[in-house]
Amino acid sequence: MSKVKFIGVFGKRNTGKSSLINVITGQDVAIVSDIPGTTTDPVRKRMEIFGVGPVVIIDTAGIDDKGELGNQRVGKSKQIINQIDLAILLFTNNQLDKHEIDLLNRFREEELPVILVHNQSDIIPLDQQLALEITQKYGIDVVEFSCNILEEDEQKLAVEMLTSLIVKDLQGSATVGTALFEGLLEVNDIVVLVCPIDSEAPEGRIILPQVNAVRDVLDNGAVSVVLQPEALEEYLKRCPAKPKIVVTDSQAFETVSRIVPDDIALTGFSVLLARSKGFFDYYIKGTPKIDELKDGDRVLVLESCSHHSSCDDIGRVKIPRLIEKKTGKKLEWTVVAGLDNIPGEITDFAIVIQCGGCMITNRQLLARLKPAIRAGVPVTNYGMTLAYCMGIYNRAIAPFINIS
Repeated sequence: MSKVKFIGVFGKRNTGKSSLINVITGQDVAIVSDIPGTTTDPVRKRMEIFGVGPVVIIDTAGIDDKGELGNQRVGKSKQIINQIDLAILLFTNNQLDKHEIDLLNRFREEELPVILVHNQSDIIPLDQQLALEITQKYGIDVVEFSCNILEEDEQKLAVEMLTSLIVKDLQGSATVGTALFEGLLEVNDIVVLVCPIDSEAPEGRIILPQVNAVRDVLDNGAVSVVLQPEALEEYLKRCPAKPKIVVTDSQAFETVSRIVPDDIALTGFSVLLARSKGFFDYYIKGTPKIDELKDGDRVLVLESCSHHSSCDDIGRVKIPRLIEKKTGKKLEWTVVAGLDNIPGEITDFAIVIQCGGCMITNRQLLARLKPAIRAGVPVTNYGMTLAYCMGIYNRAIAPFINIS
């Protein structure tokens, strides 16, 4: 399944960010004006780029905005850096000052691909010596562009050139991770997917990790059997061949583990996703740190999508309840939804518990967890936490140990 890529467009006020987005998308998506500061909050436009698939282009406020409100706009623009897979930085008049240099250094620190666009080149052409110096220093592409080319064929060629660079950088920026069942399945293997339909399930649908699991089973030429927990025992009695693996919603771990014989591999969708996203080793190290929590320790729960919480919400209710029961400690809980900023310093927390991350990209998840990993704060995720608290952690991670 195609993964959506996010592209952020940055630059000073009136460098033509909004105009560039309109030209690339072929639509008047962003408001264009000669008045500096027309773009305030980031504006998003979804489109398809051949060779990449679906992308979201984000128009940001000018990085040189001023005043109290301007500083807030700049702050929001910089927050976008943690959400994107590629940055496009615009400059004009062959002038790179502190604003652009600071951003280029930030992009390099985040290992984020960037294309530097000298816009309005129909007025003042790009200085080729400057372009060479920038390329040598930062190892990035520098391209001339103008949103006001009168010749249609010439404008089309300029857009195609910029688009080709976008494709090249996005194709080369794949982050760590694997397919969900990579190394686990062979053709015709049977995979049983246990999908509870409860208050946490979206109306009329199953959740994204379950959908992705079905697709990945098919991609491997294997057989997918989807059922609810109450149907599992009867299916295992009647199934024509022993399943290769059973995958369950993490909240049903305890029930399902009692039904599935020890000679059949068992894991959870959240554990599959943890491995697929590329942070499995960090979670393996971090999860057992639950036993080291002390009274008064602060625990950070990261929900990567905003949703209405239910009375039995997994991150806000079930996990706190299970961890405090297992450890016998009274803990302080902080929940951050979506991609909002983490309050305070990451070192204020004894452990970070991340949701499965099914609604965000690998780069967004990396940006979310990197501060904790760098600071040595243990990290884990919902499914692995639930398995640990329910006493079936070793069984849930066993299918993935020592897979090359």
